[in-house]
Amino acid sequence: MRKALRWLLALVVLTGTLSTAGVATAAQPEATGTVAPAADIKDRLLAIPGMSLIEEKPYTGYRFFVLNYTQPVDHRNPSQGTFQQRITVLHKDVSRPTVFYTGGYNVSTSPGRREPTQIVDGNQVSMEYRFFTPSRPAPADWTKLDIWQAASDQHRIFEALKPLYTQRWLATGGSKGGMTATYYKRFYPHDMDGVVAYVAPNDVVNNEDSAYDRFFEKVGTKECRDRLNAVQREALVRRQPLEKKYQAYAADNGYTFQTVGDLDRAYEAVVLDYVWGFWQYSLLSDCDTIPADAKDATDDQIWNTVDTISGFSAYTDQGLETYTPYYYQAGTQLGAPTIHFPHIEKKYLRYGYQPPRNFVPRSIPMKFQPSAMRDVDNWVRQHAEHMLFVYGQNDPWGAEPFHVGKGAKDSYVFTAPGMNHGVNVAGLTADQKALATARILDWAGVTPAAVQSNPSAAKPLAAFDAKLDRREAESEPGLRP
Repeated sequence: MRKALRWLLALVVLTGTLSTAGVATAAQPEATGTVAPAADIKDRLLAIPGMSLIEEKPYTGYRFFVLNYTQPVDHRNPSQGTFQQRITVLHKDVSRPTVFYTGGYNVSTSPGRREPTQIVDGNQVSMEYRFFTPSRPAPADWTKLDIWQAASDQHRIFEALKPLYTQRWLATGGSKGGMTATYYKRFYPHDMDGVVAYVAPNDVVNNEDSAYDRFFEKVGTKECRDRLNAVQREALVRRQPLEKKYQAYAADNGYTFQTVGDLDRAYEAVVLDYVWGFWQYSLLSDCDTIPADAKDATDDQIWNTVDTISGFSAYTDQGLETYTPYYYQAGTQLGAPTIHFPHIEKKYLRYGYQPPRNFVPRSIPMKFQPSAMRDVDNWVRQHAEHMLFVYGQNDPWGAEPFHVGKGAKDSYVFTAPGMNHGVNVAGLTADQKALATARILDWAGVTPAAVQSNPSAAKPLAAFDAKLDRREAESEPGLRP
């Protein structure tokens, strides 16, 4: 396998070198007369129709802008109203490539650089996903929240910014953001020069989730699995005293349970997220933090470990409200996992894994579209080009990954040993890390000469910045990608 990867790495980098050689040596036009100074990047951004400034924040070596961009509510029928979509621009230089990032949820309004942006030493445009506040139409027509409309948001932003950032573009995102980057490439395959999708779930058949059950039978070690399973079971055995604690916790914080139905449903949902949540955000080495003997643990010990990993606020009305757009999409197009709990007797389970419908207000209609994910999966298998999918071995969301088939070109699926939902290219094996980095550089058109002659030398062009470069998945309560 290692020999095959080295051979492939050398071949694809050589191919990229040949394909870009003409660009690198192209003759430049002679200067004629005096060249007018270029307008300030802020002025150029604000000259784009529909673009407005919220604020500019300083960061050494960059300009960082928080902006609103006017988008149609319905890209198929633009006359049916508009909304303001929040985006950010981390500007380095118009001569550098640009990375288009979305996490699939809200956008951060603080400067941050995703891994591909560091690798190519480029600019970064980040987009808030439609219907996450404040990027929500008013009134909200929820039928206009689908993967095609969101991809069309990205397409319009790209078209607006491409005249400023004329070099190559890559799309990226993690988890739901990785899904978003993939869907964008599917619907607008010619916009981006490459895609780096991290931990992107691919739930092709929504009612067939046995892959997740198989995952939980083998992940980590038996000792760790037994610890987690025992705590999860014990939390249901002790439902009565712990729900009293939950009632007091909800009263103290003003939490309510109208959307999910009642506190009992919310309690079981939190407990059943426990094992999944551990593997999503923790490492095998973190098993030492789990009570070793659940039966002898105190109520507070059981409560605290479940709250730390799952979060008892997750299924309150207040905890669900921010994520209504995600649960709506999970129940209409994306799909959602359903797993079983063979270590818990049926008498302790009242609801099991609840469907997304239970986490969206009943005033919002939902109807599942089974063809949406099948379409994307088939397209990726047959038509993926310049796409990299990165998964963590111990991340539950990777149990149903994307695959590239014979019709795909220059596309890869890599899995990092022992990694969780915060996996990155840096966590891959040495050969895969070099290959992935080399391909990202080539897709962005910035492969150094040293890497062209020695592919194994591929590394990020920008130095790591501990404040700017976020690498770990942010742990949030609730079962969400």
